[in-house]
Order: sequence, then structure tokens, then C-alpha cells
Amino acid sequence: MSQPMEEALGRQVLAGAQMLFVAFGALVLMPLITGMDPNVALFTAGIGTLLFQLVTKRQVPVFLASSFAFIAPIIAAKGDFGLPAVLGGVVAAGIVYIVLGFAVRLKGPGFIDRLLPPVVIAPVIISIGLALSPVAVNMAMGKAGDGSAQLVPYETAMLISMPALLTTLLVAVLGKGLFRLVPILAGVAVGYGLSFAFGVVDTTGIAAAPWLAVPNFVAPEFHWGAILFMVPVALAPAIEHIGGVVAIGGVTGNNFIKKPGLHRTLLGDGLATSAAGLFGGPPNTTYAEVTGAVMLTKNYNPKIMTWAAIFAIVLAFIGKFGAGLLSIPVPVMGGILCLLFGSIAVVGLSTLIRHQVDLAEARNLIIVSVTLVFGIGGMAIGYGEFTLSGISLCAIIALLLNLLLPGGEGWKNKQLEENS
Repeated sequence: MSQPMEEALGRQVLAGAQMLFVAFGALVLMPLITGMDPNVALFTAGIGTLLFQLVTKRQVPVFLASSFAFIAPIIAAKGDFGLPAVLGGVVAAGIVYIVLGFAVRLKGPGFIDRLLPPVVIAPVIISIGLALSPVAVNMAMGKAGDGSAQLVPYETAMLISMPALLTTLLVAVLGKGLFRLVPILAGVAVGYGLSFAFGVVDTTGIAAAPWLAVPNFVAPEFHWGAILFMVPVALAPAIEHIGGVVAIGGVTGNNFIKKPGLHRTLLGDGLATSAAGLFGGPPNTTYAEVTGAVMLTKNYNPKIMTWAAIFAIVLAFIGKFGAGLLSIPVPVMGGILCLLFGSIAVVGLSTLIRHQVDLAEARNLIIVSVTLVFGIGGMAIGYGEFTLSGISLCAIIALLLNLLLPGGEGWKNKQLEENS
């Protein structure tokens, strides 16, 4: 191997570590919120990214990791059916992506836009963010996510969560270069430091954990009730996926909707998500933070994501690392989530604005209104285990209202039209 090739390989490895660093905060925060193992999430993010690269012939420089869109249904389904059943739902959600990929292959990218126009997806995304807001507030105040127990004294919790939130805000707004892309990591660092100073960090788990350990893999079980919680929510991340593919295409100057094709990227994301469910990890999605890092570094080589995936898999087997993540106190996460969950809702609002959805039109008003109330209010329809509620129900209701109400002439997604 020549020296220039060695240098090129070294740069790839360093860039891969950099990409994982950018994605790391959100990657591990999601499993911590939902009570899943962060080491397993690291492993499934790595495996999922490698599967995505295999399907797309390593042409698209994206990194796949934990999706925040599934937090609400995971928490709800886990409480009712247990983690193995939730994982069965994750596998099923991945199959939804795969089916959508085949549909796009047969009917073209415009099929997705006709089935899931902005008036359907936007209120679902808003509901995801706002329905989770009580979880963020409870955790910021030192309580369990459902508010059932006070885990950290209120005064101490606020002295931890608010500086963590403030740090996240300041880094996101005032940060320069790559530092601006890691506001979550910065917030966690400050919050954890304060937690340690206030004596609310329990380090016994870190001391007891071995340096090397196999992640706590969990096998899925398939339960119709849990599947009904998870599958409808997959519709919103599917649109997020399309936006991510278009965005990275704009950054790199490549038309990934055509080559390797949207059908391949959806298939890759679906396989990554189903694989995550098989191992005990959360659903995967493309990360906008990593796209921002690609744009900033101008390193468009998909091989760097291979190295990011390898680093994630290696970290998954470091037992003390996972124990350290599990020791992060609730107020640290709660403070940061006050921003993150609100940001999810704002993405939905911006979707309505960007696509100029006319809410003075009765049809659009009905779809958005009913979807928001059902999603945020926690409406439940069904009987026994065949019950839809919350975000899962509102996604189905939005889809059905769009298909059944007269007057819908479809929406034209300029991004898809231009790239198809």
C-alpha cells in the first residue's frame, strides 16, 4: 500500500469517528429515554448503517441511528406488552419501509407523496412532539417520565436540567464549526458534570461493569397489540427518510432519488430497522446532524460512514461505556428533551408552512384538527389487544381522512418531481 493510500485511509477513519461523534448524543439519548440498552442501540446503528450501504451499493453518505419518532409508541407499548413485543413491532415497522420501497419501485417516487401529502404527515409530526412534552417536563423536574415518582429532589433537578438545556441552546445557536453540530452532547456533558457535583450520579454500575461485555440483546416477540402501536408511526419517518435522502443529495450534488434510487434507500432503511428489532435495538433513521457534518467537512465519501458504523459496533462491546451512559440522571435528559421534543413539533409546523397548506380550506382544517386532538389527547379506538391509540391512531386517522374526504387533488412535492 502506498503512502498516499495510507493517508487516505487514515483520513477516512478519522472522519468516520467524527461522524459518530456528531450522531452520538441523539443516538444514545433515545434508548435511555425508552429504557432500552444504549450499547445495543450503538450495535444496531452500526449494523443498520452497514446494511443500508450494502443495499445502496455504498453510494449514499448517511448514518442510520435511533429514531425519536418512535419514542411515544415504544413507551406506551412497552408498558402494556413488554420490551420483546415492542421489538416485534420494530421489525414490523421496518417491513413497512420495505413495502414502501417496493411500491416506489413499481409506481415511482410520486406515489409516496400522493399517499402521504404534507397535510397528513405534518399534524402527525406535530403530535409526536407535543404528546411527548409531559415526559420532557417531568424528567426535567426530576420525576419519572410518567410523573409517577420523584427520582431527584425538585430543586436539585432544576439546577441540573436548566443549565443542560441552556448549554444545548447556546451551542446550537452560537457554536462554530463541528461544535455547533453536537449541542446534545454538550448539554449532556454540562448536565452530567453538575449532577456529579450535586451527588446524584450513581457510579456503582460503572464500577461493577466489565470492560468488555456482549450487549444485552433481546429477542423480539410478535404481538398484534404492540405491532398496531408501532406500524402506523412508521409513516412519518418514511417521509423524514425521503427528506434526508434529498438533503444529502443536495449537499453532495448527486441525485440519490434516481441512483441508487429511492426504492433502494427505503429498502435499506427498512432492513436496518427490522434488524434493530431482531437484536433488541430501537428503529433506525437517517440523521440530519450527520448530513450537516458532511456539508461542513465537504467529505462526501460514503466509506467514512462504514468507519462510523464500525466504531459504533466496537463501542457497543465496552461494558463500562454503556454503564456510564446508564448513569446519566433523569434531569439531564429532561432538560435537553424540552428542546428536542419541541423541535419535532416545529418540524411539523414548518412542513405545513413550506408546502403552503391552506388551513382555510375545510378539508385540510378537518384533517389537521382531528389528527392533532387524537394524537395529543391520547384517543383510543378498538377492543382488547386490537386497540389503536395516541400517535398510532392519529397517523391512521390522518391517512384515512385524506383518502376518504372529497376534494383532495393531491400535493406536488417539488423536491421529488425535480429528482424523479
